[in-house]
Amino acid sequence: MVIFGSAGQLGTELKTELTKRGYEVKGFERTQLDITSQTQVEKCLTEFDPAIVLNAAAYNQVDVAEQEPLAAFQVNALAVRNLALACRQVDARLVHFSTDYVFDGLAGRAYTEQDTPHPLSAYAVSKLAGEHYAQAYLDRALIIRTSGVYGPAGVGTARGNFVELMLRLAGNGQPIRVVEDMVASPTYAPALASRTADLVERNASGLFHIAAGTAISWYSWAAKIFAAAGVNPPLKPTNEREFRTAARRPKYSALSNAKMESLGLDPMPTLDQAIGLYMLARARKTAKL
Repeated sequence: MVIFGSAGQLGTELKTELTKRGYEVKGFERTQLDITSQTQVEKCLTEFDPAIVLNAAAYNQVDVAEQEPLAAFQVNALAVRNLALACRQVDARLVHFSTDYVFDGLAGRAYTEQDTPHPLSAYAVSKLAGEHYAQAYLDRALIIRTSGVYGPAGVGTARGNFVELMLRLAGNGQPIRVVEDMVASPTYAPALASRTADLVERNASGLFHIAAGTAISWYSWAAKIFAAAGVNPPLKPTNEREFRTAARRPKYSALSNAKMESLGLDPMPTLDQAIGLYMLARARKTAKL
């Protein structure tokens, strides 16, 4: 197997999970291979001739993408085309990860795979285009949409994740304002990697949602994070009107795991279980730093 984006929060867990299951895994970081280069992608897959290719690489700076939409499109869309074409040449299966942001959030409920996407930003458009490229060039691509991914690898990266951001802000002693009118399904990366491996082993294809399985506002999620960490900073609710961002975001982008669970896969851990597991993994990781 080959994993692109192997140094990220999800890529790290995919490599760990698949190696644990006995697969030979080769991971590539952004500094090692540029997936926007069709030549580099083709050379890599021709050399390694993998049965499975997993793409966990992404441009995910949602607000910055409004100033540089081409950069987002090159990584999230055209690079997926490169991967799909190369996979077709070597007869490999492609597993590609997408996002809850392909929806506009107006349904007011958890989205299923049957719901029609309506992206609201340059980032979201680029991610939906990536899905289309995978489906255009491959008959059996596996596309997994997820939401708000956080994993222990985020402890040591520059951009971190929402959990690390909240914990960093908690140490400043200043009031922390988090939106209470935007809802998602924050997803624990190791659990996402495990369910992804399950789908691969079931030879699944098509579109699947894998997220926390629980809808929660970012404000309530921040409160859970602080409770799990045993800290009590001054947390204040705000809303989309007060907290303006360059990119529009869906107000309710939780994802339903019903299709995944219908195949017999274990339900995702609860939010409390997941943040507890994260804190344990975080403690082990920070002890080594």
